[in-house]
Amino acid sequence: MPPVDEASFDQKTDQKTDQEADTTAVDRYTQPADAVESAPERWFQRLKFLGPGVIISASIVGSGEIILTASLGAAVGFSMLWWVLLSCWSKSIVQASLAKYIVLSGDTYLRALNRIPGKLPGPKGEVSWPVLVGLLAFIPGFTGLGGLIGGAGQALLLLFPGIPDLAAVAVLAVIIAILLRSGRYQHLEKIMLLLVFVFTILTVTCLVLMQSTIYAVHWQDIRQGLQFEFSYQYAVLALAAYGYTGVNSGEISSYTYWCIEKGYPGRIGRNDASQQWLNRAKGWLTILHLDVWITLVLLTCATIPFYFLGAGILHQLGKVPSGSQTIVILSQMFTETMGPWSLWIFAVGAFCILFSSCVAGVAAGGRYVPDYLIELGFLSRHRIDIRRSIIRYYGVTVPFIGLLLYAGFQQPVLMVSIAACFGALMLPIQCGITIYLQTTRLPEALSPGRFTLAFLRLTFLFQVAMAGLVLYFVVF
Repeated sequence: MPPVDEASFDQKTDQKTDQEADTTAVDRYTQPADAVESAPERWFQRLKFLGPGVIISASIVGSGEIILTASLGAAVGFSMLWWVLLSCWSKSIVQASLAKYIVLSGDTYLRALNRIPGKLPGPKGEVSWPVLVGLLAFIPGFTGLGGLIGGAGQALLLLFPGIPDLAAVAVLAVIIAILLRSGRYQHLEKIMLLLVFVFTILTVTCLVLMQSTIYAVHWQDIRQGLQFEFSYQYAVLALAAYGYTGVNSGEISSYTYWCIEKGYPGRIGRNDASQQWLNRAKGWLTILHLDVWITLVLLTCATIPFYFLGAGILHQLGKVPSGSQTIVILSQMFTETMGPWSLWIFAVGAFCILFSSCVAGVAAGGRYVPDYLIELGFLSRHRIDIRRSIIRYYGVTVPFIGLLLYAGFQQPVLMVSIAACFGALMLPIQCGITIYLQTTRLPEALSPGRFTLAFLRLTFLFQVAMAGLVLYFVVF
């Protein structure tokens, strides 16, 4: 086996000090200096080191599934099942590959972006162009958050119909701010684990019960959905669903922060070009890949039932969710199959999905802000105390920005679609960056194989085409 090439992480001598400072900062941010350890070999022992995928699943299975996927099924029927499956499965390789670089290098996500060639003037020096492009993502991101928190508020109204709409959303904003005030990963992981379990069980149960009604899904419906038909009438909705179904660009990047906070880079340790480091790296990468696979299974189990429910029920009823009645219309996926009594089941499930997405989305957003300040030159890499304070303040304030945006729009589908279309534009940029990092900055012994690299490049070309279609339909 060839030795690990430490120089591949730092191609220029003058980058070495920055790289070591980054790794030290990340280690201090996540684990004590003596946290280096080998990965457990037994399968059951590995389970306790999983967790980033749970938080990402809480964020993934939200607006893209209950709002966009169900709305797409309501609009086109079963004909675009293949599209939904493609949306679920085609982006996980980027998630795994980017996280692989992060846990091996010690970089944070934005530090990795700042290593990409192509410098532009910044407020305190030159920065790589993806860092500046990423700043633009906050605007549609806040809009999408407003749609999420508004949808969660509409679900809450199904349980407590006497509450005014905006009052319900305001209460949720306060609750989110309280939950995220501590900024602690461990607290968030426990909350997300409960919510992910609840909404996954509820959606799968509803699909099973639907099979005993007149809306049952048959094999001919599934065959129709796998014939690669594309409904151009609903192209914008389909592209938005692609942008937000499965792991979107924001969730791919935020996943790297949850891997850092779970302690994967700290346990692997700094690359010292030794065989011990290589063995540790391979062991923890195995756990990382298991976490990604679990994420993929969870999001598929929660996505497909919503598409089937939208296509099998709402499409036959001729109803497409929109406006302030979005959640009310979506609730008919349950009430039409199981009767009016099931309204509370849908309300609980919808609330869990959308609320957990809000919490996970805001929590992830807070991780970007201190890193932006670092890469733009406003904050020292070693001020870990300030990093944590920024994360807490972000979690306390941003839910109310979402509240204000929802008060202005009050159109959850539109708000989420805006964020999803921008996310589709960001996907090929993110995939191209991942390919660059994988092929130029990883040790030779851990470089991607031919199949992985070919799949990444194919994904990149497909995502470029999707981004082009988004621009075409938005402009024309």
